[in-house]
Amino acid sequence: MIKKAAFYVLLAVLGYVLYRNPNFETVAAGIAILLFGMIMLEEGFKVFAKGPLQTILKKTTDKVYKSLAAGALVTAFIQSSSLVSIVAISFVSAGLIGLVGGMGLIFGANMGTTATAWLVAAFGLKIKISALAMPMLVFGIVFSLQKRPSLKGLGSILAGLGFFFLGIFYMKEGFDTFKEFIDLTEYAIPGFMGILVYIGVGIVITAMLQSSSATLALILTALAAGQIEYDNALGLTIGANIGTTITAILGSISSNVAGKRLAGAHLIFKLVTGIVALAILYPLMDLVDFLIREMGIAEDDFTLKLAMFHTVFNIMGVIIVLPFMQQIERFLLWLLKEKKEKGIEEPKFLNETIMELPGTAVNALMKETRYLYENAIFEIVTHAMNIHREDVRSDLETKEVVKNSKDDFGVDVRELYYSKVKTIYGEIIRYATTLQSTQKMAKEQNDTLSEIIVANRKMVEIIKATIEMRINISQYLGAGNKDMEGEYDAFRKKLVKVLRVIYQFKTEADKQRYHDELLALRREAKKGKHLANASINTLIAENRINADMASSLLNDKDNLNEIIKNLISVAELLYLNEDSLFQNDTDPH
Repeated sequence: MIKKAAFYVLLAVLGYVLYRNPNFETVAAGIAILLFGMIMLEEGFKVFAKGPLQTILKKTTDKVYKSLAAGALVTAFIQSSSLVSIVAISFVSAGLIGLVGGMGLIFGANMGTTATAWLVAAFGLKIKISALAMPMLVFGIVFSLQKRPSLKGLGSILAGLGFFFLGIFYMKEGFDTFKEFIDLTEYAIPGFMGILVYIGVGIVITAMLQSSSATLALILTALAAGQIEYDNALGLTIGANIGTTITAILGSISSNVAGKRLAGAHLIFKLVTGIVALAILYPLMDLVDFLIREMGIAEDDFTLKLAMFHTVFNIMGVIIVLPFMQQIERFLLWLLKEKKEKGIEEPKFLNETIMELPGTAVNALMKETRYLYENAIFEIVTHAMNIHREDVRSDLETKEVVKNSKDDFGVDVRELYYSKVKTIYGEIIRYATTLQSTQKMAKEQNDTLSEIIVANRKMVEIIKATIEMRINISQYLGAGNKDMEGEYDAFRKKLVKVLRVIYQFKTEADKQRYHDELLALRREAKKGKHLANASINTLIAENRINADMASSLLNDKDNLNEIIKNLISVAELLYLNEDSLFQNDTDPH
């Protein structure tokens, strides 16, 4: 609703401005062309950098300095802080990285955006546009018409750069024409008050354009055309930096509380940086003048001075907040709490934000499925057999675990399925099928997604078989027939052994050893399903159990073997190959 409202407000304001000032059309067209170029740039880089980008960003979040550097370098290279922000928010929302790691990426991305100012000031406003933009557009469109994804991606990048510089050209031309009718410098406000006013203007413009880079390009072209004063341009630049948080906040609306915390960290960073910049504005301007002189840049080259100010401003902000990142994290954790502690039946890692990136979404679905398996399924299976989960994870011998578990837990497996499994199972399947139908993914990702769906369906089959076994476990354990108790204890011992090996397979480093054990247990279960049970036949022949008891044992023997096979199959699907999926996050076509 907020995004739609902002969109309609923007249309209304734009229509009013163009109606009252037709001479502004060229500037508006320039802004539109530049924004279109930035969109094409982002789409082009997604083809090449999406998988490696996610891999790099995820692997650099263990140290703050690494995440800062990665965020800055990647943003400077691909000219899209929004793409880096999307990745960071998706990672944090999906629980793949912590809040501090996400903050490092976001803060680094802000430093990386300073490259845009230098690109515009040093190239876009200094060279003949036809010598740069037109060839890029020609080759970009030619490459875009090709079928190969790499060529199409290259075409989008070249065309995006061409439209970017073409937009700058039209904005500059528009301001040159515009000043023949209206001189905007007449509205310049001198002194500190003028900077405050223009900060507000910068926030509004950025909120409408939804891009601080586009706002900065607009400021630089207006400054180059002499339509705004340098001091007022500083205010607009600070406002543009603050206004870009509105985009992040709107983007976090569909994310979970973790994503909102990251947007909050972004807001704190921008506000603190803006307030400090205002407090030391004049010493900051002196520092910019000093650096400009040292670089041999003319003091009246206001576009390059503004680019330098933008760089110093953002680096200063990172230096200020860097020592306080842990405190900011604690504050946001306190301020933005989960509405309630999520129960086992609620998704922990699934939200709409993760759907932006297939690699993140597949990883989140895998984590959600593992969580369901390790908690709900293990709890239901063990408690249905009157066994404590901690005993499975202990060093007790299997026979001791069963011997110590004689009390009936009184669990209702069907009720546990509806309260702890069905909802989250449905959400996993919904997200997985939506991802398959809406996103282009690499073959490895599609295969993993199919395995996730299969694993979840097998877990439901485990529950169904457990429901049938639970009825007889409750009826015959402790009912006074030692032979029936002995048979069901044998079933329980077999299950405890399987669950214990699965736990070791999941947690221990020597996966191959425990996988071999699981394969042997599965072969035993498959073989056992087709073999007659001699002990049951003997019990019938000796009239130690009746026909109903024998039928229950035979059915539950099959149920047990099905449970074991599915438990092992799910464990293989979830834990056998735990490599990152990000390197495959590319267009498969």
